[in-house]
Amino acid sequence: GIVGPPWDESLCGVAPPEGGFDSFHELILVDELARCGSGGIMWALFAGISIGLPPILHFGSEELKRKVAPPCLRGDKFICLAITEPWAGSDVANIRTTAKREGDFYIVNGAKKWITNGIWSDYFTVAVRTGGKGAKGISMLLVEKAMPGVKCRHMKCMGVWPSGTTYITFEDVKVPASNIIGKEGEGFRQIMYNFNHERWSLVCQSNRLARVCFEEAFKYAMKRKTFGKRLIDHQMIRFKLAEMVRQIDATHSWTENVTYQLQTMKKKEQNLKLGGTIALLKAQSSKVFEYCAREAAQIFGGASYVRGGVGEKIERMYREVRAYAIPGGSEEILEDFAVRQAARAAKKQAKL
Repeated sequence: GIVGPPWDESLCGVAPPEGGFDSFHELILVDELARCGSGGIMWALFAGISIGLPPILHFGSEELKRKVAPPCLRGDKFICLAITEPWAGSDVANIRTTAKREGDFYIVNGAKKWITNGIWSDYFTVAVRTGGKGAKGISMLLVEKAMPGVKCRHMKCMGVWPSGTTYITFEDVKVPASNIIGKEGEGFRQIMYNFNHERWSLVCQSNRLARVCFEEAFKYAMKRKTFGKRLIDHQMIRFKLAEMVRQIDATHSWTENVTYQLQTMKKKEQNLKLGGTIALLKAQSSKVFEYCAREAAQIFGGASYVRGGVGEKIERMYREVRAYAIPGGSEEILEDFAVRQAARAAKKQAKL
């Protein structure tokens, strides 16, 4: 399912089909729906639940699972993941939002920024600082929007407009201690646990959006005429289209290769072996998407600069590129991470 492994039937009363779902089913689901040519629609449908619910499913108490998972899986309520702050994006270990224990409650203060689906979510899976500095001081806490002291403000962003990007503030929010996800100090590990799946999902989306750019540009080039002939009859236009599809198909092949590994490896092995690979794949997919959005815009010309009309999809996707190149780990952070992980593995092997 979209939250990772197939759901527990007892949590929503609906059994997966015989044989269950696997990672390739999810790849097909995401890839096909992304044909709409709108990252905003994709994020509105999947982003909150696909990253906000897994920490509860994997690490939450039975009480939390029974309270949160059924209404979210049924679509009656919404959930999102609240990690990023105005002063801490990819630098997760240095978040500042605090949760101080007072008896049977945590008192939460701080702010979260660029939170996808936050504006309409009922639940927030929040990274908070319950201990000292660094990763070991981070915990995960379930906060409900209805709790006094929680305020949400919709953020107007460059792209992915339907995604409900939100600025959230917590001011002396009183949260039951039973809402802690797992144990204190385990938050950073919980955050890292789902990163591969989150980044892989972004890869599936961005490469299909790149393909939509190609398809729209190809169709336009077949009918648009300049200097007495169709755009497709110009050698330079054919070169642009060839370069686009070459990169798209190569990225899709890599994606299917990684999907097979996600399907055949246990979660622990995935996190150990695929972190760097998926990081590079995400950087690859967003760069290909950016390239294709630019080249499609060049083929459409002025039509891609207008909101609406024949170039509407291209104009929209061009604005959405940054939403795939930065969230989930920026290209720069991910490429550095992949090489550092490889260096650590090489150093370890050299000692054997």
